[in-house]
Amino acid sequence: MNTDRYNSPLSERYASKEMQYIFSPDMKFRTWRRLWIALAETEKELGLPITDEQIAELKAHAQEINYDVAREREKEVRHDVMSHVYAYGVQCPKAKGIIHLGATSCYVGDNTDIIVMTQALKLVKKKLVNVLNELAAFAEKYKDLPTLAFTHFQPAQPTTVGKRATLWMQEFCLDLEDLDHVLGGMKLLGSKGTTGTQASFLELFNGDQATIDKIDPMIAEKMGFAQCYPVSGQTYSRKVDTRVANVLAGIAASAHKMSNDIRLLQHLKEVEEPFEKSQIGSSAMAYKRNPMRSERIASLSRYVMIDALNPAITSATQWFERTLDDSANKRLSIPEGFLATDGILDLCLNVVDGLVVYPKVIEKRLRSELPFMATENIMMDAVKAGGDRQELHEKIRTLSMEAGRNVKAEGGENNLLELIAADGAFRMTLEELQETMEPSRYVGRSTEQTEAFLRQVIAPILAENKDLLGMKAEINV
Repeated sequence: MNTDRYNSPLSERYASKEMQYIFSPDMKFRTWRRLWIALAETEKELGLPITDEQIAELKAHAQEINYDVAREREKEVRHDVMSHVYAYGVQCPKAKGIIHLGATSCYVGDNTDIIVMTQALKLVKKKLVNVLNELAAFAEKYKDLPTLAFTHFQPAQPTTVGKRATLWMQEFCLDLEDLDHVLGGMKLLGSKGTTGTQASFLELFNGDQATIDKIDPMIAEKMGFAQCYPVSGQTYSRKVDTRVANVLAGIAASAHKMSNDIRLLQHLKEVEEPFEKSQIGSSAMAYKRNPMRSERIASLSRYVMIDALNPAITSATQWFERTLDDSANKRLSIPEGFLATDGILDLCLNVVDGLVVYPKVIEKRLRSELPFMATENIMMDAVKAGGDRQELHEKIRTLSMEAGRNVKAEGGENNLLELIAADGAFRMTLEELQETMEPSRYVGRSTEQTEAFLRQVIAPILAENKDLLGMKAEINV
């Protein structure tokens, strides 16, 4: 770690080594060389005088980036692509004359960006699927555990802990759908020249349109893609970056929502994120166990959501066939969006895998509110026993307000059941009322909905992506 200059927290603290490599100089410049090889092979196969010896020489040095030569050359020419063309040529004297033949800088720059984003999306997908897998196990384990549900963060009808987890999962499922859509539509730029017209190839191939039409499909196949974008200016449409960033922002929003819920539940002491044996929660208050991992998820998620504006504005402001005000912004916004999302998903994996649930606290809070929620059932039972529905409704309303005052103004217990038992209109004893206070009676179809969701939605996703499962996340606390 350099201590005399700025170090990005994304690489020092948050993102995995795997994601960092995808956006590393080695990945970038080795991909440039793969693209130059693919171009040379394509041109040779289509009839240009390029030899097997030249191709072999290019392949022999594809992984050995002579950074020192490229850096020195860039000081002279102030052009990164031409500096690396030169450096590659130093290593490949027989092939230097055909490196980058007919191409413009965006041939390596933009195609590499697409390749890198595609690889990064695949890693994001892997982690997202594993988050769903961990949440599925959590939901299955707690599908029957009743808990107080909230609307407006006010007590509402009960749900189960597992059912609540399905709400988090459904958000991530929507993100996975978006990710698969964008990933499935990723195409290379191909080799289209300075303004996207392939004019240089008309010259190289003596105006042979049929041959030129083969260039992009052949390059795409060699690089592992189904096709190239059919038209472009000098660059691929920056709308692609916008679509990619929006996928990341969607994942961030889902993670943020889940982390907020966990933070609130930890405040209520109903659940608790993992806490290391020697971890310190506060420098001043030794007893504290702060939900710092969930807080970090929220923090990084806000960054990713805002970061998605960068590609959108860049896409909107591109001039005609090319303008370079995308470059500096893109170098920051795309890698950092992925690095932050990678860190978010690692944190999600870590938190869900070690999430602790406290059933007794959950039951205590639920039972303290349950009498209010059981009033409709109590009223219906009283009507069956001969009571008047309208009269009983008014009594329930009045008694509920009295019990609420006892809790909030007096600091007492919820005594609604005692108040109802004391009113002869209900014709029910306290013991009979207490028998109605079984929490599972009030969770509706929470268990059944959870089981159906896991079976019908999650199981097919996990089966389809079984080869991606099994990863664990290591985080820097």
